Amino acid sequence: MAKGFYSVLITMWYLLMANTTFAYTHADTLRGSNGPGRNWWDVQHYTLSVAFNIEERSIWGNVGMQFSITQTPHDSLQVDLQSPMVLDSVVLDGKTLDVVRDSNVWWVKYPFHNLAKGSNKELHMFYHGTPVVAKRPPWDGGFIWSKDTLGKPWIAVACQGLGASVWWPCKDAQWDEPDNGADINIDAPKELDIVSNGRELRRGSWKVQNPINNYNITFYIGDYVHWSDTLMGEKGQLDIDYYALRQNEEKARKQFEIVKPMLHCFEYWMGPYPFYEDGYKLVEAPYLGMEHQSAIAYGNEYKMGYKGRDLSNTGVGLLFDFIIVHESGHEWFGNNITAGDIADNWIHEGITTYSETLFTECALGKDKALEYILGEMREINNERPIVGDYGVNNEGYGDMYNKGAALIHTIRVLMNDDEKFRQLLRGLNKDFYHQIVTTQQVEKYINEKSGIDVTPIFNQYLHTTDIPTLEYYMKGTKFYYHFANAVPGFTLPMMISSGEYSSAIQPSPEWKHISWDQGYNMSFSKDFLINIKQ
Repeated sequence: MAKGFYSVLITMWYLLMANTTFAYTHADTLRGSNGPGRNWWDVQHYTLSVAFNIEERSIWGNVGMQFSITQTPHDSLQVDLQSPMVLDSVVLDGKTLDVVRDSNVWWVKYPFHNLAKGSNKELHMFYHGTPVVAKRPPWDGGFIWSKDTLGKPWIAVACQGLGASVWWPCKDAQWDEPDNGADINIDAPKELDIVSNGRELRRGSWKVQNPINNYNITFYIGDYVHWSDTLMGEKGQLDIDYYALRQNEEKARKQFEIVKPMLHCFEYWMGPYPFYEDGYKLVEAPYLGMEHQSAIAYGNEYKMGYKGRDLSNTGVGLLFDFIIVHESGHEWFGNNITAGDIADNWIHEGITTYSETLFTECALGKDKALEYILGEMREINNERPIVGDYGVNNEGYGDMYNKGAALIHTIRVLMNDDEKFRQLLRGLNKDFYHQIVTTQQVEKYINEKSGIDVTPIFNQYLHTTDIPTLEYYMKGTKFYYHFANAVPGFTLPMMISSGEYSSAIQPSPEWKHISWDQGYNMSFSKDFLINIKQ
């Protein structure tokens, strides 16, 4: 998801909550945990069919949910569908089952205990309603019922965080992607075009072959012009499709020229595009943007930066279209590699934010890239840890973007070998290809592949708000130094310099000293997220 104002809103919220204990609700636990209504079955495939009444802003449809029994079943199965949507009926093997509503959860009652472990079943769920309207998409999400500049309907959905269950019944859990993809059927007026994830089979019918996050399943309805291209990538020919509002075709063709060099850049740094079977699409949307898998939402108004703003405040951010780069970077981190609990969504946002730096390096050189990441690091608020609370549908703090990127940059600097770092990113996407991961898995992987103990760095930047402060003083010809506000074991290699003279130091929480007779006019390494205090 795009950052920017989102971080500001999150900061304001947590400031209001300061010195209080956040009380999670029964609904938070149902949504965020792998409880007894969920933990014994695994989604294999969704077939989603939805029809629209544009005038009434309502929808109705049905979902075929194929699932396998992985553990001893319970006799209640949890289906998520948020109010005011209504689950009309659930059918299994031709029999209509009893359903009990519990807030945004619907408990499907059946003697599931009679089903053998390893067996496969399909629920057919019929529903209707008036979906929640997005107040400020994509952050405060839901349906967007808008009109384009020519007055034609322009409709879409953005539901990360809020959840796919805001508009269709599903297992609304980030850790359970349909292993065999999804079929998406959208019924809309014939004068409008319909775009969705994956490949178009016929008008309004799209097929996704790869696993996909529920919140990534989406649609775009509008008066679009469409053109195609191909890219010879690391896995062969990648099909690329562009969709822009008809009146914006000229601007779009110019703005979207960034896509092919960007994809080549990302393949170089992070490995092959993860969804060759489903292609890559960039679709103009009536909101800022989203990482919808194989159908990236674009709403940056054909401006450079973030709607004409530079989020790094360096000037570098105005040299590329932020939304195209950031949301496309999520195809690797977020869509290919997915955090099981949204508390770990820094894996999505932090590493994808660093992909902006990687693109900057490809396009503009390493100096500009360093300038860009250091600018982003200056925008970190440090009000809350960026890892959220597990099992209660808590995403954590908005610093996950820039602070997560700072963590990845720190690891790159510590490795001091760009080729080895590149292979680390590529290895993550290869070894966790289409998989669900945790922070602990990512940390362990980086420890093993980098040869560096990054655990104290993860502890420092993910789980605390403290920024290590290099405190120092001179006494005679000795330079004394240490890190304050640092977790046990935290250390970084630093260089201090004065004129042409320099010396390497390795600060840690313990005081150390070196001989130094070069005076007080010193400078320090700038690559790290630290403070310096004399």
